[in-house]
Amino acid sequence: MKVVIQRVQHAQVSIAGELHSAIEKGMLILVGIQADDTAEDIEWLTGKIGNLRIFDDENGVMNRSIKEIGGDILAVSQFTLMARVKKGNRPSYIDAARPEISIPLYEQFVQALAQELQKEIKTGIFGADMQVELLNDGPVTILMDSKDRR
Repeated sequence: MKVVIQRVQHAQVSIAGELHSAIEKGMLILVGIQADDTAEDIEWLTGKIGNLRIFDDENGVMNRSIKEIGGDILAVSQFTLMARVKKGNRPSYIDAARPEISIPLYEQFVQALAQELQKEIKTGIFGADMQVELLNDGPVTILMDSKDRR
């Protein structure tokens, strides 16, 4: 499972021109799922995300977590994170899990994150053509891969 975490001042998802979800200060998380992802990947990522110290403290040092600031999260499924670009110019998405695998894992990820933070997680709609708007704060952008836990 791969995620791109962006610290945002605000973010929103629109579908067919209609606002679907919006958050204020917090994180926009783009989520890519592989066929071999498991509950263990979800557990590791959600624990890291909930405690990731990327928000400024009173001294302007990134020393606070999303939990500590009471921030919001918008989690958006994005199979293109699994793109392979080694050969040619057209990305291959062979590593992306099929919907029958990725939908339940994405839903489990959102539920586990809600449990970790003890608050509702806003989402897009899996498989929809979404327009995502954000104001990246910093900018701060973190890449995490549950298969490469460095």
